[in-house]
Amino acid sequence: MRRVLVRRLGQALIVLVGVVIVTFGVARLVPGDPAITYAGPRASQEELDRVRVELGLDRPWPEQLVDYAGGVATGDWGTSLHTRRPVLDDLSTAVPASLELVLVALVVAALVGVPLGILAARRRGRLVDGTIRLLSTLAVSMPVFWLGLILQNVFFARLGWLPVAGEYDPQLDYTSPLTVWTRMTVVDALIGGNWPVLSSALAHLALPAAAVAAYPTGAIAQMTRASLLETVGEDHVRMARALGFGERAIYGRLALRPALNPVIALVALVFAYSLANTFLVEAIFNWPGLGSYAAASITTLDTPAILGVTLFVAVAYVLANLLVDLVQAAIDPRVRRAL
Repeated sequence: MRRVLVRRLGQALIVLVGVVIVTFGVARLVPGDPAITYAGPRASQEELDRVRVELGLDRPWPEQLVDYAGGVATGDWGTSLHTRRPVLDDLSTAVPASLELVLVALVVAALVGVPLGILAARRRGRLVDGTIRLLSTLAVSMPVFWLGLILQNVFFARLGWLPVAGEYDPQLDYTSPLTVWTRMTVVDALIGGNWPVLSSALAHLALPAAAVAAYPTGAIAQMTRASLLETVGEDHVRMARALGFGERAIYGRLALRPALNPVIALVALVFAYSLANTFLVEAIFNWPGLGSYAAASITTLDTPAILGVTLFVAVAYVLANLLVDLVQAAIDPRVRRAL
């Protein structure tokens, strides 16, 4: 395991270095002048020259890249041109809400997708199998913004069961003020025992989490079904069936555990996808997370903030894959030898 950990950490570091270089280069090719964004469109030429020197824009690109990479390594991701705050401070404010939304969505996706995949595999070729495959295909194919609008129309506009937007009822700030610990509303409400805010936060979280969970649920159900069908066709499973083991024991004890390996790997992929996919969901549901911050940064051509969001998503993706590889290596010797 130590050898696997060292190798995967080295590979992750190489990927992150590549991400820093590519994102820095792309950001410098985007039309617009960061100095004008920072100083304002009415700034004089002298002010613009001063800002360029202050931001290091007067130096050659290689020097700027080295400075940026060094800052990333030491925790200095630059200063937002729009908020005038360190990018890491902005991210520490925006990211928790997005992580809360994505993690809840992934938990829902796993709790729903894996059982559906198992049920489809056990009823292969029957109506249940066909229905699950159809629904999972729809979940994977439907645009997330369209699904979000449908959920709002059905559960808010027509049925009136759930709120349409926001993290929780803003009136509770006066009647039941929330103490901020993690900037995750549900977690903070649980820590502080703030039950009115917790109830409101869960209600507000339901629709955006359902929208984000749709794609992972469909993908996990399809992968679980395919992996399980492949596993039950292997020799040791056929031998167990010939020896008289029941289908429940075959699926539950012999086939499910190895079949979940690709599903675990898929979770890392859909985690990064869902984190980026929250941009549209947050815009639709007025969710104050990473997507809202990224949209505002793109609108204002805030280059350091755009770089920070891109780098954070890349780091999250790399760490998720690293964690999945280590978990797979710990539970499956075949994966450990392959790594």
